[in-house]
Amino acid sequence: MRPILALFAFAFALVAPIANAQTYPSRPITLVVSFAAGSGTDSVARIVAQKLSERLKQPVVVENKAGANGQIAAEYVKNAKPDGYTLWMTTIRSRTSRRSSSRESCRSRSW
Repeated sequence: MRPILALFAFAFALVAPIANAQTYPSRPITLVVSFAAGSGTDSVARIVAQKLSERLKQPVVVENKAGANGQIAAEYVKNAKPDGYTLWMTTIRSRTSRRSSSRESCRSRSW
């Protein structure tokens, strides 16, 4: 339960500075998830989306963009309009495993 609350707090922290503006949010928010529907991250994202939706009085739509170790979702969010209506949920592992599994990083380490 504690990780869920931490994720909710993180998601709200992203939205809180903008939430003071009276016009935000004026349309649905998209929460992009780096994993397939039904995964653990997706389940947490749906809980966070529900709580954000209740708090902000706007729908929060969970959109799964699985594949390429999170790179597909990262590119999608990177190319989204920077207006605060597209949020991204991933895991730390998906963002670090690409580097840690590369041959270059293994060669540079002194074992």
